[in-house]
Amino acid sequence: MQEIYGYELCRWKLVLVTVGVICSGGFLLLLLYWMPQWRVKATCKKTTLKDCEVVLLRTTDEFKIWFCAKVRVMPSLGASPLQNLDPIVHKVPNGHTVHFCESAAEENKNYLKKYLPVIVSGIRYFTHHSVKYFWNDSAQSFDVVRGLDDSTFCSSIHNEHSRGLTKEMRDYRKMFFGINEIAVKVPSIFKLLIKEVLNPFYIFQLFSVILWITDEYHYYALAIVIMSVLSIVSSLYTVRKQYVMLHDMVAAHSIVRVSVCRRNQEIEEILSTNLVPGDIMLIPSNGTIMPCDAVLLSGTCIVNESMLTGESVPVTKINLPNPSEYPKATGDEIYSPEAHKRHTLFCGTSVIQTRFYTGELVKALVVRTGFNTAKGQLVRSILYPKPTDFKLYRDAYWFLLSLVVVAGIGFIYTIVNSILNEVSHTIVIESLDIITITVPPALPAAMTAGIVYAQRRLKKIGIFCISPQRINICGQLNLVCFDKTGTLTEDGLDLWGIQRVENARFLLPEERACSESLLKSEFIACMATCHSLTKIEGELSGDPLDLKMFEAIGWILEEATEEETALHNRIMPTVVRPSKQLFPESKQATDQEMELFELSTTYEIGIVRQFPFSSVLQRMCVIARILGEKRMDAYMKGAPEVIASLCKQETVPVDFESVLEEYTKQGFRVIALAHRKLESKLTWHKVQTINRDAIESNMDFMGLIIMQNKLKQETPTVLEDLHKANIRTVMVTGDNMLTAISVARDCGMILPQDKVIIAEALPPKDGQAARINWHYADTLTRCTSSSPAINSEDIPVKLVHESLEDLQMTKYHFAMNGKSFAVILEHFQDLVPKLVLHGTVFARMAPDQKTQLVEALQNVDYYVGMCGDGANDCGALKRAHGGISLSELEASVASPFTSRTPSISCVPKLIREGRAALITSFCVFKFMALYSIIQYISVTLLYSILSNLGDHQFLFIDLAIILVVVFTMSLNPAWKELVARRPPSGLISGPLLCSVLSQIIICLVFQTVGFLWVKQQPWFERWTPESDACNILDATNISSAHSGNETLDDEHNIKNYENTTLFFISSFQYLIVAIVFSKGKPFRQPCYKNFLFVTSVVVLYVFLFFIMLHPSELIDTSFELVCVPYEWRLRILIIVIVNAIVSVLMEEAVDRLGVCFLSSLFGYREKTPKAKYMHLAQELLVDPEWPPKPRTTTEAKVPSQENGSYQIITLT
Repeated sequence: MQEIYGYELCRWKLVLVTVGVICSGGFLLLLLYWMPQWRVKATCKKTTLKDCEVVLLRTTDEFKIWFCAKVRVMPSLGASPLQNLDPIVHKVPNGHTVHFCESAAEENKNYLKKYLPVIVSGIRYFTHHSVKYFWNDSAQSFDVVRGLDDSTFCSSIHNEHSRGLTKEMRDYRKMFFGINEIAVKVPSIFKLLIKEVLNPFYIFQLFSVILWITDEYHYYALAIVIMSVLSIVSSLYTVRKQYVMLHDMVAAHSIVRVSVCRRNQEIEEILSTNLVPGDIMLIPSNGTIMPCDAVLLSGTCIVNESMLTGESVPVTKINLPNPSEYPKATGDEIYSPEAHKRHTLFCGTSVIQTRFYTGELVKALVVRTGFNTAKGQLVRSILYPKPTDFKLYRDAYWFLLSLVVVAGIGFIYTIVNSILNEVSHTIVIESLDIITITVPPALPAAMTAGIVYAQRRLKKIGIFCISPQRINICGQLNLVCFDKTGTLTEDGLDLWGIQRVENARFLLPEERACSESLLKSEFIACMATCHSLTKIEGELSGDPLDLKMFEAIGWILEEATEEETALHNRIMPTVVRPSKQLFPESKQATDQEMELFELSTTYEIGIVRQFPFSSVLQRMCVIARILGEKRMDAYMKGAPEVIASLCKQETVPVDFESVLEEYTKQGFRVIALAHRKLESKLTWHKVQTINRDAIESNMDFMGLIIMQNKLKQETPTVLEDLHKANIRTVMVTGDNMLTAISVARDCGMILPQDKVIIAEALPPKDGQAARINWHYADTLTRCTSSSPAINSEDIPVKLVHESLEDLQMTKYHFAMNGKSFAVILEHFQDLVPKLVLHGTVFARMAPDQKTQLVEALQNVDYYVGMCGDGANDCGALKRAHGGISLSELEASVASPFTSRTPSISCVPKLIREGRAALITSFCVFKFMALYSIIQYISVTLLYSILSNLGDHQFLFIDLAIILVVVFTMSLNPAWKELVARRPPSGLISGPLLCSVLSQIIICLVFQTVGFLWVKQQPWFERWTPESDACNILDATNISSAHSGNETLDDEHNIKNYENTTLFFISSFQYLIVAIVFSKGKPFRQPCYKNFLFVTSVVVLYVFLFFIMLHPSELIDTSFELVCVPYEWRLRILIIVIVNAIVSVLMEEAVDRLGVCFLSSLFGYREKTPKAKYMHLAQELLVDPEWPPKPRTTTEAKVPSQENGSYQIITLT
């Protein structure tokens, strides 16, 4: 959602801005480039959207990001792309027909002038994030131009749109919809360079470099230029590489040649870029890559949708039924690609095979093109991602702002000091120089180092990352949602057994389904036909569950070839039959007897019509006919509760629920089967067009298939590690709820002693309000009429914990299915936070409900991770703070992280690396803050005596110390295990601020002590080339020989005793704080295991000790140091040692006592926790009505009532 405002160009404002740009030397232009809202407001005046020339857009989320776009005018014959052009075209003089081109070429302009009388006034539009928005006069707003996926009825698709388009209509629509292409334009290197260079930080660096060159800091300026160039080149290479990769992925199959059927039945071959909504596309029999979203009008297609779903299992797509052909149809409905996805071929998916009638081609109606397609929306989400909202990055801006404030103070101090000392020639340069000292130029490189190293370590352990900024956020994850099948449990299911029903009674479970006695039973016929299996290159392919079921009965599947289909005037059915080994054969049979036997045992079933499995309906159905039978049969399989509700009640066993519960509590996956004999009047063609609802009713319940889904070996261990680390785990699955609860108990997600409360929500019905019935999963079967009283042991105990983080470990869990979750979201908004606080099992969840659950958890301030195998999890993987796909397919492009090994062991590894990267970021921030302040203190003290640090001194500090230390201190690997404590989420926290402030004070004190103490020395004097504090000048000749040059070289007064003292002290301080801030356990390995860091620090210490205690004339000359007595060097050493001891002890004290100290110092009272879920957990501890008691009902109140939105009623 976005707010939109209209503006038109204002000439006098434009003149003023031009003058301002010239006067500011172009800085105003840069400011307006960075702030689009200022740019529009400064050059335009507000007007209505109808008359505007520029639109200003602002997102309505928490980020409030501004965009601007120019409004353009397009000449057109009509106001809507889907309107009928016939009445307009008839008005064209001389009966000519108008043809339109995409580009506004000269010939097209001349052509438009020729037919100007017929052209409606131009249509106004603008483009934003690759989508066109056209002016809607009736709604008085700009709207996205929609294809046939918006407000088009299914009957209209068949009756009006199935005839195709004329070329004139195609050209007209193309003006609105544009080229059918998901164009990921790879920007030129020049454009990327300009965009990168105009980054505020690089502009600041350019300003700094100019200033340093003016001040003759040539070496440092050159070093910063080299570092900036390397940074820009690296950034350009990375960004361009990502664009090229995305472009190649999208463009691989985006342009193909397709055949379209025109309105005059003429078949035309065109490029897919010329397709528009309304075109009839012919799907070739050997398959194709879909270049658009299209709805299937005739025939059947087998499609691989791995690009969108992450699931490489072939999906069967059937033609969209025509409601007008159903006399008994419930009514026409609006077509929706999501609701009718079993009839929709999505862009980017691969059509493997087609099946068709003779003489009738497989046709699909184009409904969406370009960026409006499902694939286009996925690419847009990658091209224009939602900003990552993380406290660390928000606090980073405050950190920089605080440095700017400090720089401002130094700026004012320098000006005042220069005026007081009557120094005018350097006042501007030195006052500006203090700003460049305070804001460190190496900050961006330093911040990205830790993330880059973490990304490399993740790659080594098989976790690939396409969004590096998410690594830090993963360090904060405190809740992880897991898909069940294929994630917590093994991918494949094994058939445990079957339990048939006869005369509405369950028979004993049977282990084998391929016995001779069951060969021709309706139960086995259902197992043989009710699936979506197909043969691809001779191999059976399809859903793993269907494969296991079909393999268990030992039947053979045969599909009609194209030649066989061509001989008939209808689709040849897929045929299934038992293998010969299943029939009892006589050992001594003659040839004649054998022939008779083969004839008698010819038992085949043809699958006439298939209604594919729908996750919404939770079932699939087929219509089949046994060879030689006149009547057809309908077979259905799916979720037991759903199947039982569609069967005749007299065929469902009385103990159905208890038997089902027994299986699901043991963790089995249960599938129910049903059968119905269809009426003899149903002909082949009627079956092809009949409504699904007409078939799926009044079925006979046949029994259950029991599948075993084993836990993955590593699942319990990984979940135990997460629980020990106080990370909540939640199961989100499409499976049965009791099965999910059983698996949750088996894997340790729900502990044996914990209670599970099932929330069964019912929507409003017959005037009754929506309600939630509360049941306790373990007591459902125990509650009998003889014991109506509630056992006190069944009510969960509320535990009061010392740590708020432990509140999530309470003794009860909520479980609910997708239907209940939907009702609660709609009618019980106030209950949602309470339920997600303790919700552990969410079963029968549709893909969009998984995303809604992730959002609900984020709304109560959880940092949510999502781990799924890619199938149906794409939305949730994208929405979570850290989405980890266990599928390496193309759909993983939507997930920030992808694991090469399909195991949840990647989750704790990712969190450990995230925590290490986050702590590294804090260490770097703290170190860079201290680096700036230490240098700021040194320079400020030296400014007081009109001195400064030398060029080579700056160079040594910034390059040899700072860069080396920053890039090596970030190399600490992650700690080997997850701990219960999480790192802080932001820079602005008590202990962290206390740590930084205490180190700043220590550095300030010891530098000031050194600065003042050196002045108290008996040998101290204002240094001149003739000064001889070390008593080494025994000849005046030497002095006079060098005096002229020294004076000439030291016009900035660099050489003095104060400078030398502060240089040594501050150089050691950088290394001291680097060691102090290089935290190891519990989130990173200790710094002594970081070989490069230890080596760098040791080498720098040795070098500094050497030049301080054993001065070398060459080094002293290079660094512009002066000779001081050896006793003073030893005193500097004492200052450094005491500084190091105090710094280490202070940091240790802050680590252990920081929070208590701050609380007592500032008189902090215990505050309400910041996270909403912790605050809510505190409230629920004292709420006598929570958790709900067994056998109670929560009713939604009618809107007229004021207090609350629900009430609790105890049922008797």
